[in-house]
Amino acid sequence: MNFIFRFFFKILGWKIEGRVPIELKKGIFVVAPHNSTKDFFVGLGLRAAMKMDIGYLGKAELFKPPFGFIFRWLGGTPVYRSEKNNLVESYVNAINSKEKMLFALAPEGTRGDVQKLKTGFYYIAEGAKIPIVLVGFDLPLKTCVFSEPFFVSGDFEKDTKEIIVPFFEKISGFHKSWIENYKNNKF
Repeated sequence: MNFIFRFFFKILGWKIEGRVPIELKKGIFVVAPHNSTKDFFVGLGLRAAMKMDIGYLGKAELFKPPFGFIFRWLGGTPVYRSEKNNLVESYVNAINSKEKMLFALAPEGTRGDVQKLKTGFYYIAEGAKIPIVLVGFDLPLKTCVFSEPFFVSGDFEKDTKEIIVPFFEKISGFHKSWIENYKNNKF
C-alpha cells in the first residue's frame, strides 16, 4: 500500500519542505491544518514518502463498522473523546514500554474552526520525554512543511506562543482562529 500512497502523493504534486527526522525512534508528529477529509490521504502519502512507520490517533467514530478495520489496518488508534479515560497517561505508559513509537495527530481535534488546541499531545510529549515535530499541510502550495524536533519546556502557553504559533501561522490554507487567540492571550 505504501507504494500506492507514495505514487499518488508524488503524482498529485505534493512535496516535502524541511528535514524529515528519520533518526527518531519516539516522537509525536503534530499535524495541521485539519480542515478537510483530504488531509487524511495527504498524511498517508506523506508517511509513505517518508518511509517511516508512523501510527496516528483518530476519533473513535472512524473505527466503527463497516469501515473501521481499514483505519486500524492503516495504523490508526481510536480516541474516545467523550470519555475520561486518561489518554495522556495511557500513551505515556505505552511509549515508555516500547523501544520505538512514532505517531501523528491533529491538535485541532476536528476539521472545523477551533478557538484553541487540544493539549493532550503536549502532555504526552512531556510525560514520555519525547520530541514533537510540527508538520504543516500547506494546501495551496501542496507542501508538507517540517519543523525540527523539539522537547517541551513544561509551559504549554509559552511553547505555543513561541514555537507552535510561529510555525503554523506561516502555513496557508486553514482556519486561524486558534492562532489569533494564542497570539492575543485569549486561550
